[in-house]
Amino acid sequence: MKTLFRNNAGRLLPAAALFALCAPAMASTLNQNVSWTIDRAGTSTVYRTVAYGDSIFAGYNGSISNAAKYSAPTVDAEYLSARWNADIENVRRAKSGAVARDVYENKIVAERSYMQAASTRAVSFEMCGNDGLQARTAFKEQTGTCNYAVLDSAVNSCKTYVAAAMDYINANAHANVKLKVVSNLYYPGYAADNVQSSCRDAATGQTVSLRDKFLPAIAKMNYWTCEYARQKGFKCADSFAQYMGADYDSNGDGQIDADALRYVAGETEASYVNRTSVTLRATLRDANTKFVSSSSSYDYIQSDDTHPTYTGGTVSAGLWGGTTGSGASRYPTINSGRNPIWNQYGHERMGWALSVYQPASP
Repeated sequence: MKTLFRNNAGRLLPAAALFALCAPAMASTLNQNVSWTIDRAGTSTVYRTVAYGDSIFAGYNGSISNAAKYSAPTVDAEYLSARWNADIENVRRAKSGAVARDVYENKIVAERSYMQAASTRAVSFEMCGNDGLQARTAFKEQTGTCNYAVLDSAVNSCKTYVAAAMDYINANAHANVKLKVVSNLYYPGYAADNVQSSCRDAATGQTVSLRDKFLPAIAKMNYWTCEYARQKGFKCADSFAQYMGADYDSNGDGQIDADALRYVAGETEASYVNRTSVTLRATLRDANTKFVSSSSSYDYIQSDDTHPTYTGGTVSAGLWGGTTGSGASRYPTINSGRNPIWNQYGHERMGWALSVYQPASP
């Protein structure tokens, strides 16, 4: 079984995927900015997509000098290039290790000029994961009587900055922007968290299951990410459902597991939390083993048990600056809205989930 943060880089620069402390940005953060253009044959028209986030959108791979070339936002750009028959410049303004407040203040607000360009047609973001990883670490280290306030603070911080980010993007993105989308959080370390705490519950005097406490917290974060998206004109790419549920009906309820786990527009927080963390809990699987059928699975999580897997090489991104470059699409023709490896890697799956909301024309 894999364990969280097995290498030093994982400790210093964890990314986006769990709950959160209500705290300012960590000292150990790393800007990993990339601009990569999908250069399509036979066209010179260029549209821009902008993605803000932490190490998930950065394509963090444990290195301080490079990152995945095809992290989810660039995979999304490939789909858009095929749909629009145009060159797509994907600008990733990401900061590995950044908590939600840091992403909001120092990426979305401070670097708003990228989404204000007239060529911009889509803006996406993700946040809250590093806040969550800090909260999880803090809770795991507790002894004596358990203090659940760190998890409540995580939820509240995520809600605050997700809502603020949407409001700011709505107010500042160029009028030509046709799509705004947010990704919610998958649960890295789901299997590893199936252990008891070192602290004891004040009421029972017993230790508690880490997963029993963390799962409802991430469910609340994910609910409000998608609910705010509904309220504020964004689309929500449900990465929790895409990563944590199988692509077949494992429990015989008539629904594919990943579809059954998805946020339902207009449902209440209580309904969503109960459905994803209680009713359908038996269908949840660690994303290290993402079942795409009853007999076939892929590993969506790197060896740090946190960041998505990827393919397609790396680009410079980190202490020695970021890459600005271009290259031909890996898949000039994409049939039925899915490239041939759409479900084989974590970043490919998230990129596809972002792409399903793309408008038919620029």
